[in-house]
Amino acid sequence: MTTLPRPSPLANLVSKVPQITLGFWLIKILATTVGETGGDAFSMTLQLGYAVSSLIFLAFFAVTLTAQVSARRYHPAFYWAVVVATTTVGTTMSDYMDRTLGLGYVKSSLLLLTVVLVLLFIWHRSVGRIEFERITTRKEEIFYWVTILASNTLGTALGDFVASDTGLGFERGALVFGGLIALVAIAHFTLKKIPAAVLFWAAYILTRPLGATLGDTLTKSHDEGGLGLGRIVSSLTILACMVIGILWQVRRHRSAPAAQG
Repeated sequence: MTTLPRPSPLANLVSKVPQITLGFWLIKILATTVGETGGDAFSMTLQLGYAVSSLIFLAFFAVTLTAQVSARRYHPAFYWAVVVATTTVGTTMSDYMDRTLGLGYVKSSLLLLTVVLVLLFIWHRSVGRIEFERITTRKEEIFYWVTILASNTLGTALGDFVASDTGLGFERGALVFGGLIALVAIAHFTLKKIPAAVLFWAAYILTRPLGATLGDTLTKSHDEGGLGLGRIVSSLTILACMVIGILWQVRRHRSAPAAQG
């Protein structure tokens, strides 16, 4: 008699993160862009400063993360609210480190990169793997979101470094990070030996400076190389596009089983 393999203990658990599709990455780029414009709107336009703005967004992060962790399954509103929270707090925290503390873009980027690598190392040692498509346990979820918070803060510093310190400016900086993301995508389809988790986190980190440079392109003054659009209006517009994208993804997901049936 043939013995059937025993199912994995994770087989019946519901993942609390979305599937990684092209739509996911487009929404992620919108989230990182609104994080840049929204963070700057609080710290600069409303003149709250980097420290106060960081505290406000950390509180927002705590509230949204509590809702996400408390949910029993993937909830698009909770998930993307936490992503936006990490991008906004990442913007103001990075600016606080770079400008208020005077670390500069290079030192803060190296420090934050070290933090991300250490988090991934501890995550792997603690759980035995690094997940990104199937988050089913509380421990994995905490590692997931703390790593995202650190990576989005790192991405802000990287974006500012490439746009400012190298002299490329915001538009060419966006092209640089867009090109790097394209290389990661090519590696995903052609280099099967590279672990999927490595490529995912590389792309995840790179979407943040892409969003940062895109956001600065929209809102910085003409003298600074931007389009001079208002930060608040830009943030609301990008947020509206993001909501439309999320609703489209939800509708597509719900219609898929019906189409298959």
